[in-house]
Amino acid sequence: MNKFAMAGIRQLFDEESSTYTYLLWDTTTKDAVLIDPVDTKVDRDLQAVKSENLSLRYGINTHAHADHITGTGILKQKVQGLKSIISKASKAKADIHVEPGHKIEFGKHHLTVRATPGHTEGCVSYVSDDETMVFTGDALLIQGCGRTDFQGGSASTLYDSVHNQLFTLPEDCIVYPAHDYKGRTSSKIGIEMKTNPRLGGGKTKDEFVEIMKNLNLSYPKKIDVAVPANMRCGIPDP
Repeated sequence: MNKFAMAGIRQLFDEESSTYTYLLWDTTTKDAVLIDPVDTKVDRDLQAVKSENLSLRYGINTHAHADHITGTGILKQKVQGLKSIISKASKAKADIHVEPGHKIEFGKHHLTVRATPGHTEGCVSYVSDDETMVFTGDALLIQGCGRTDFQGGSASTLYDSVHNQLFTLPEDCIVYPAHDYKGRTSSKIGIEMKTNPRLGGGKTKDEFVEIMKNLNLSYPKKIDVAVPANMRCGIPDP
């Protein structure tokens, strides 16, 4: 049996921002972590924690999001002893700043940090200890990827991140992204390597850069509010 199969997982969805939040826990010790919480969904998340009788240790972000305010600031106010985590490269405030190779432990399980910049310069992905699943944030989405035109984004950097840090994982590794806009919940590394229309199927870096250059995406609605708040660990303007 895969080691991480003994961990619990719940995938939670925010319809407004199409954000997935992930609750992971050790089924024996009940220690838990929450990945990419949303400020407006904190009560829902805490209800999930309560229903499983968990002890929430960490609120973790894959990056400083532009489409919603993280829930870590509110969670810290409501959960005694909870610590917030984000990458050092993000330059955002948090109790703990992680770097590539760092391990986030909960019970007998851990997540390993992999640097996957490109969507933003501070993006990281979190890999389960047995490499059966990876939480990719906006770096790798299901049949897509995050945009690369703001927050220090770089299409060239994202291509390298995905190919060197994510596509090197086992092909059966489950991909859990921070967003999906079509009702899909997960994918697998092997599927994305073969069929991702932007990054898979043998696409070259030059081809990917050209694709990203021509997306013509609209300005994110919440970026001017969300990013400053997220740089302060989800604390809104005073």
